[in-house]
Parts: sequence; C-alpha cells; structure tokens
Amino acid sequence: MLFIIIVSLFLYIKRDNLKREKLFFLYRTKCGIKLINSLGKKYQKTLKVLSYFSIILGYILMIGMAYLFGKMVWIYAFNADLVRAIKVPPVIPLIPYLPKIFNLDFLPPFYFTYWIIILAIIAITHEFFHGIFAVYNHIKIKTTGFGFFPFFLPVLLAAFVELDEKKMNKKSKFSQMAVLSAGTFANILTAIFFLFVLWIFFFLTFAPSGIIFNDYSYSVVPVASITMINNISVSNPSADEITSLMKNDSFNYIEAGGIRYSGIKAFSNDNRQVALYDDAPAINYNLSAIILEVNGKKVTSTETFKNELAKYSPGEKILLKTKGNGIKETEVILGKNPENKNIPFLGIAFVNTASDSFTKKILSIFLSFRNPNIYYESKFGEIGLFVYNLLWWLILISFSVALVNMLPIGIFDGGKFFYLTMLGITKNAKSAKRIFSFISFFLFLLIILVMFFWILAFTK
Repeated sequence: MLFIIIVSLFLYIKRDNLKREKLFFLYRTKCGIKLINSLGKKYQKTLKVLSYFSIILGYILMIGMAYLFGKMVWIYAFNADLVRAIKVPPVIPLIPYLPKIFNLDFLPPFYFTYWIIILAIIAITHEFFHGIFAVYNHIKIKTTGFGFFPFFLPVLLAAFVELDEKKMNKKSKFSQMAVLSAGTFANILTAIFFLFVLWIFFFLTFAPSGIIFNDYSYSVVPVASITMINNISVSNPSADEITSLMKNDSFNYIEAGGIRYSGIKAFSNDNRQVALYDDAPAINYNLSAIILEVNGKKVTSTETFKNELAKYSPGEKILLKTKGNGIKETEVILGKNPENKNIPFLGIAFVNTASDSFTKKILSIFLSFRNPNIYYESKFGEIGLFVYNLLWWLILISFSVALVNMLPIGIFDGGKFFYLTMLGITKNAKSAKRIFSFISFFLFLLIILVMFFWILAFTK
C-alpha cells in the first residue's frame, strides 16, 4: 500500500510528463539519454562485434522458446496429473507472492520487495541496451521513461526507450535486428552476471549444516513372491489387488519371500516386479528429510553421516535431530542392514534425480555449486536467505523474460525480429507480413488452448 501511495503521488506531481497511450500511461523523461549516447558512440568496435552475438543469441532464444512452448502445449494437453501438480496457470504475469498464492512448496518465497527490485533491474537493463545499440546504429533516442497500468492499481509495468521509428525503419535488416535483440541480450548478460554473484554470495555466507535424503530404501521383488498384505494371505496377486489391499488399512505392510516390507513404491511397466519400501527405521519413524545431528554431533555431508552411523550397532538407540516443519528430536532404534546383519541400518536413500531433458540439464549446471544431498544454512540467518532467494529469482526471471520476449508475436521484440527474418527470406513485404500474422495468430490460439487444458485438468 505504501508503494502504491508513493507511485500515485509521484504520478500526480509529474502529471505533465504523463501521457495516455492505449491502455497504459507513459511517463517520459530524458533521464539516462546522455549516458546511452556516450556509450553508444564510444564503443563502436565493441558494439559491432556484439551485434552479431546479439542477433545469433536472438535466434537461439527464439528456437529455444519455440521448443519449450511446444513442450508446454504437449504437457498441458496430455499430462493432466503433472498440470495439477504444477498448479500454476501457463499464462501468468510476474506477480508478488506467487508461491503462496498457488501453494508451491518447491519454490522459494517471492516477496513484494523482490518484485520491485527485479522488475526495475530487468526492465532498465533491457531498455538500456536497446538504446545503446540504437545509438550505435545512428538511431535517435527521443525519450526514456516508465510505463504504468492504471486501471487496477497504479503499478510500474516496465521501462521503455522511445526511438525514432522512421529512422529505425530505414535502417538495414541487420541493424534493426541488432537493436531488437539487444534487450534479450541484456537479460541474458544480467542473468549470467547475477549467477556469478549468487555463487560468490553462497560460498561466503552459507555453510553445510546437515544432509537431505529424498527417498526411503527399497528393494525390487517379483510380484508373484508376495504372500501377505496387512494380515491377509494372498497367492499370486495382481498389481490392482495389491494396491487395493494396501489402501484398505491404515497400517500398510507387505510380505514377500518371507521378508516384511513397509509399503509400495512402484510397479514395473509389465507389473511383474514391484519396488517395496524396506521395513526400516526411517520410514517407520517417519523421519523428516533433513538430518542435522546424530547424538548431538553435527553432520555436514553424507560421508560424515555414514561414518557417524557406523559407530553404532544394530538394535542400538540413537537420537536424531531433524528439520521439517520445525526442528524435531527423535529416538530411533537402528535396524539390521539387509545385506549385512552386522551393519546398522537406518533406511534412507539418496536417489539421483538427474534428467535427460535440456532444461533440467541447464538448471543442474547453474546449481552445480550446491550439493543436492547437503542442507545449507545461512551464516546471517534470514537476511542471508532473503538475499540468496532474491538473486535466485532474479536469475530465473531474467532468463524467462529473455525467452518469452523472443516469441514471434507482435507485442514482443521477437515479433518484428521474426518479420525481418521472413522479409530477408521471401524478399517480399506482403509475404513476410502474411507469415508473421499467421504465426502470431497460431501462437495466440495455442495459448488459449493451453489455458483451456489447464482449466480442464482441475475440473476432472
């Protein structure tokens, strides 16, 4: 509310510089023009080289976005379970409190202060680069400023650099494309820069404070070997029968080959084998995923945890400090390792969640500085975590904005970028416009269909 009041007062005081254009109010100023002109004229050779990088990156982002867009359509159309798990609608503005609104536990918090800072950094750098490349190509900058959407709340929408469109349209296709792709080029550079900042900040302010396990130990057995489910004897049961019997009792256990198990993990594709959770202390005590201490001794890696556990014998009682919704201490009696009865057994698993998908591979590279099995705590408490999450969101949203902005739709830079590409291929303005109009209409249609599938997933 304070932010809205300040923005409203500012717009009222500066109302002479505020002009209505369609649905938006644009606040025009000359701020930054001198710096943009200085950089655009001073670094001519550098900008000439960067123009090629910017255009090539524009095509890479456009192709990448087309791939991701197609994948999104496929998921929303044919994987309703995943859509319900994701929860977030496919078309959503950048809004504060996103994880809270959709109850997304796998995302860090996204505060209003994040929204202000990130939007300012992304918008200003994006438009700043448009301006620098425009000056390099001898295109005059008329004004700079900010856009506001006034009909719901007078909130900042974006920054802008107003170019001389007549001069812009007279420039070569290469020059125009360099200017158009410069904004996304800036977003990628911003993301890379803050990624390095994130790495440095993380190493300086975070320390290993525990381990994170992501599954309980399990064994794979033939379905035909199952002889008892919840005190009910079975003979050569089917997968459906096993699942049904396991759901009918509050305490689920299963016997196979004379060995007791604590529950079902998954069936094989042919339903001939089944992964069963071992009857282990971790699952029976319902341990939280983060283990901080063993008998008062801190564990900072999986190796130190294994070494500490190895000091005890099966049947001994240990005190585990864990973290879930809060800090909890649990007395646990160690079991016997199924492969060696003399070794203590807790029954936790560290499953490799690596994926072959392109996006997850890229994400794993960016997060390679963090061991997924280690729990880290900030040396500066909530302040350190606040800054870390801010940097995390800034990187993610910078890449997202760069990708989305290269969609070949008229409202984005990618729209005219695509049109100029078609013009270069067809050598005919009418043909280029027809292709561009068709692609824009087709993408808008797909967006509507995806939204329809999203609604449909929650009505089933």
